[in-house]
Amino acid sequence: MPSASSSSSSGAPASAHVPPQQDAAGTAPGSPEGSTAPAATAVLEPAARTEAPLVLDTEPPRTLGFRDHFALWMNLGVSLIGFTTAATVLGAKGSELSLAAAVTAIVAGTAVGTAMLGVAALIGARTGAPAMANLRGLFGTRLSYVPTVLNIVQCIGWGVYELLTIALGAQTVVGTEGYRWVFVVLAGAVTTALTIWPLGAIAVLRRFVAVAVAVAMVYFTVQLGRHGVPDPGAGNWHGFLRATDAMIAVSISFVPLAADYTRHSRTPRAAFWGSFSGYTMAQVWCYVLGLMALLQADGDPARIFDSFLGVWAGWLFLLVLVLRETDQSFANVYSTAMSIHNLLPRVDRRVLTGGIGVLITVLALQITEFTDSYYAFLGLIGSVFVPMFAVLAVDYFLGAGRRGWDLSADAPSRWLMLLPWALGFAAYQLIAPTAVAGWWTDLWTSAQEALHFTPQEWTSASLFGFLVPALATWALTPLTRGRGAEAR
Repeated sequence: MPSASSSSSSGAPASAHVPPQQDAAGTAPGSPEGSTAPAATAVLEPAARTEAPLVLDTEPPRTLGFRDHFALWMNLGVSLIGFTTAATVLGAKGSELSLAAAVTAIVAGTAVGTAMLGVAALIGARTGAPAMANLRGLFGTRLSYVPTVLNIVQCIGWGVYELLTIALGAQTVVGTEGYRWVFVVLAGAVTTALTIWPLGAIAVLRRFVAVAVAVAMVYFTVQLGRHGVPDPGAGNWHGFLRATDAMIAVSISFVPLAADYTRHSRTPRAAFWGSFSGYTMAQVWCYVLGLMALLQADGDPARIFDSFLGVWAGWLFLLVLVLRETDQSFANVYSTAMSIHNLLPRVDRRVLTGGIGVLITVLALQITEFTDSYYAFLGLIGSVFVPMFAVLAVDYFLGAGRRGWDLSADAPSRWLMLLPWALGFAAYQLIAPTAVAGWWTDLWTSAQEALHFTPQEWTSASLFGFLVPALATWALTPLTRGRGAEAR
């Protein structure tokens, strides 16, 4: 596959910058009013248009259309983790949601969370900048390093987890508890290769993998449906909002990654609708299928793959899903590199993705399983990005972003934008303290007591963690809009 031209691999100018962006109305700076042409149209040689730039300050090729985005996000919406975590929606044994309530929670939570994902995707398509580089416009370059580092830790953690999941899935298909290291190394090698040619990988997903995944999903849906689906919680809707909140959180987990791919979109419309429709359809299907398999395994998540292997030729179709799980690890490794580009804009992305691929493979070889405290830590980082996205969206469409963000390497710090972000994080933790450590949980429990606040069933941490900073950012708009204009 052809690589980017030599102009892309050369060192950045003395003042590194990201490609020019569109304003919030979708018009490129300097374009005639009403123009819908992409703001960051790449002035590159034809051969360079086939792959992503190697350094941050190079114009991204705009090669991805609706079908590309749909296929990418459809594949990301289906995951082995999605099957096994269907238990978080169903609820504890003995107090399960009804099947109708669980499916409704999956649909509603996914739609809300994916709408946020779609907006993040749209912003990336308009600016032409990776996700963390867009935060230069929101916080200023130096302040953007804080969420960037958190996202790097999050992506590496999930990258390692994906390799472990792939290895476990492969062992299940083969029927062995050994050779784990072989499967980890193979998965790491495939993941790294995909990240070297990211746009080529997306093309393969669209042309081949998406079809294979759809066939496997249809097959399992029909086969499991033939066996019937028990409904142990018939009539029970208690815990519905908790389940919906869990689905919102799953969808939002991709928000800090979305722009890394949609910056290559031909139009903002294709980025939004491709990501929204592809991911919504796939995640709903994945979790509903996971529910079916879980209920047929008597609600035991550890036996969920037995349901898939229990149907005729189930091993073959499960193998398809195991192999395509590498797109999850691909997304985490590639987005880690894009995040590092916000810190080190002149480093060749192939060097970054190659090094990160080796790192997560080595870590996966050393780690046999994640502890509850590490899951909680990843959840804590996730609670950072829900309110941050709210601030991002409101400021981009209603605040300083309306006149165009400053995404340059010397974008001035916007300290005031930390306030609504902090308020949103506090609201999230006040409603649902992350069990990362005893002292952390005690801190927020004490805050609840001091405020005479008791979380209710209807108090969704994700929704309130979004609404509080969104309203706070909107209230600060008269102060931030003018400063944003001066900052450009």
